[in-house]
This record gives sequence, structure tokens and C-alpha cells, in this order.
Amino acid sequence: MPRGRKPRAPGASRAQSRPDKGRYYMISVVANSYGIHPQTLRLYEREGLLEPSRTEGNTRLYSDDDLRQLEVILNLTRDLGVNLAGVEIVLNMRRKMERMQAEMNDFVAWVKDELQSQSREGWQERLEQALVRLPPMQIVPSAPVEGAQAAGEPASAPIEGEVVDVDPATVVAPADVLPPPARRARPA
Repeated sequence: MPRGRKPRAPGASRAQSRPDKGRYYMISVVANSYGIHPQTLRLYEREGLLEPSRTEGNTRLYSDDDLRQLEVILNLTRDLGVNLAGVEIVLNMRRKMERMQAEMNDFVAWVKDELQSQSREGWQERLEQALVRLPPMQIVPSAPVEGAQAAGEPASAPIEGEVVDVDPATVVAPADVLPPPARRARPA
């Protein structure tokens, strides 16, 4: 691998790498505060592990995000003994996992919005068209059935084939009703 400064991409200007608002630290301050040599920070930049911002005079400026990234790198190298190639793999995996988590959060929010925006009518049809098929379960009404004889007496169960209007949010799954499994005692 050639040593030295990486060439800039065509069309890239220094104005694109100018830092935004926030706190920024020069390389000497970062090196002193973390007890590392400035050349180590330059090496991390050359290897692509850190990407500090630059001023118009080409001075490196490290943001708080860069410092968090540096702490991860130092933890991996000092405490866990991971080499720089391994650090690069770990950091790439972390970025991918964070991106996937954000996509999953967006998807879950979208599903919640869709479920809330749909009316209650037609939920059985949507249930039949669901991607995941659930085994049939006994649906127990959460409120007493009309016509119960007196307060305190159990309501009559629905007759087979009778249509019961049940809010899907109040349905209790069998796993929620059963007690947790007993723990096995370890042999002495």
C-alpha cells in the first residue's frame, strides 16, 4: 500500500470538508488528551478509520463524533488486541448494523402508522392476507356478553359460528396466559 496523503477525488474541494457548527479539536489537543502520538492519528486517517474535517489551511479538526470513533478504535486495539485490519472490519459492521437498525425502525414506524390509519372494518380480511400465518387460537371476549344475567356471574361463551366483535389489540395470545416454564434444578 503506498504511503502518504491520499489524493482527493476529482471535483472535491476543501469547502465540502469544512466543519459545521459544533466543537472541534486540533490534532495536538486530541493526541495529548488520549495519550497517543499525532502520527498515530495520521495513521488512522490514512487507513480510513478516522475522517477528520479540514480547515482552509488543511489543518485537521476532530469533532465529537470523531472522538467517539477514536475511543472505539483505541478500545479495540488497546483493550481487545484487535489489529487495524480487524478494526476496519468491526467499524464497517457497526455502520451497517446502525443503518439496518435505522431502516428497521423506519419500517416498524410505517407499519404502526398503517395499522392505526386503517379502520377497524376489514381487519379479518387483512388478517387472512397477512404475510405470516398464525395458528388459530381461542378468542375470549374481554368484556361481558350482552344479556348476562347478573353482575358477577360469568358471561356466556359465544356459540360456535357466532360472530363476535373483538378488538385485535385486546386478544390475549396463549403464550401470554401460560406461566413461564419451570427452571430445571442442576444436578449436584
